[in-house]
Amino acid sequence: MPIEFAPLFIPLKRRLQTAAVFQWVFSFLALAQTCILVFFGLLFTRFWLLSVLYGIWWYLDWDTPSTGGRQCKLLRRSVVWRYMRDYFPISIVKTADLDPRQNYVLGFHPHGVLIAGAFVNFCTEATGFHSLYPGMTPYLLMLPIWFRAPFFRDYIMCGGLIPSDRESAAYPLKREGGGNAVVIAVGGAQESLDARPGTFTLLLKNRKGFVKLAIEHGASLVPVFSFGENELFDQVDNPKGSWLRRTQERLQKIMGIALPLFHARGIIQYSFGLLPYRKPVFTVVGKPIKVERNDNPTQGEIDRLHKIYIEELSSLFEAHKTRYNIPADKHLEFI
Repeated sequence: MPIEFAPLFIPLKRRLQTAAVFQWVFSFLALAQTCILVFFGLLFTRFWLLSVLYGIWWYLDWDTPSTGGRQCKLLRRSVVWRYMRDYFPISIVKTADLDPRQNYVLGFHPHGVLIAGAFVNFCTEATGFHSLYPGMTPYLLMLPIWFRAPFFRDYIMCGGLIPSDRESAAYPLKREGGGNAVVIAVGGAQESLDARPGTFTLLLKNRKGFVKLAIEHGASLVPVFSFGENELFDQVDNPKGSWLRRTQERLQKIMGIALPLFHARGIIQYSFGLLPYRKPVFTVVGKPIKVERNDNPTQGEIDRLHKIYIEELSSLFEAHKTRYNIPADKHLEFI
């Protein structure tokens, strides 16, 4: 098919938006690997001392990701993220207050391919999280493997990312005084294999760990649905049972990360590439579901709260879908 090139004369603002998204996609796909190569590569140059000094720091700082990380307001407020926000654009929609005296577990849906909505809304100040929810500090969970990459670990911690293992996720919820919001992309990497335009399939039926976490710490559950998240990329067909899907699922089990074969547009042309489409994303944050603390919840308690959560998430989707051009006959599908 013919390639559709971008116009020669594009406003500087739009070029900066594209540049901001390009660096984010690169960070997501290749920055960790680049940092590892730099760390070991420096050992064989006259700058070897930099890697040695960092190695000492890394050893001393090893547990920081699991104890709330180390957020950097300067990075979170960078103008780069405002350009990235405007590329799509991405916005956060508040439907209820969050009491800063309480802690919360936010379930983010859908994961999408690169979880753009969660990153912009909860790892940056581009959409004004702290203005909408004063006194709250968000922590977005990410696979623990990425916190083992030198330099990269420090970068992602600056945005408020912490490992997704149970101990790391529980740490902010144990803090006295409240004001902590742990954000979990419940469907995880596996759900990204079903992320494509026009789909509303959520991997949630048997995902109950986040519910148990909320009960153990008495943290209110908050359903979050990001309209437009699945519209940002196309994906190579991988129906369940196909050789591609079986390969992807096998790799996901071995490595812990999914490898969706996604594509969208390029930098100077709109026909193919790894940059997302310029489609709006509206991340709607629902109202809190009150949770009674129980250090040892029964399976029955977990199941009941999980059912309530699914009902509230479905209600949130149904209440807002027409506003964001979702056909009335479209509904969430839970697998």
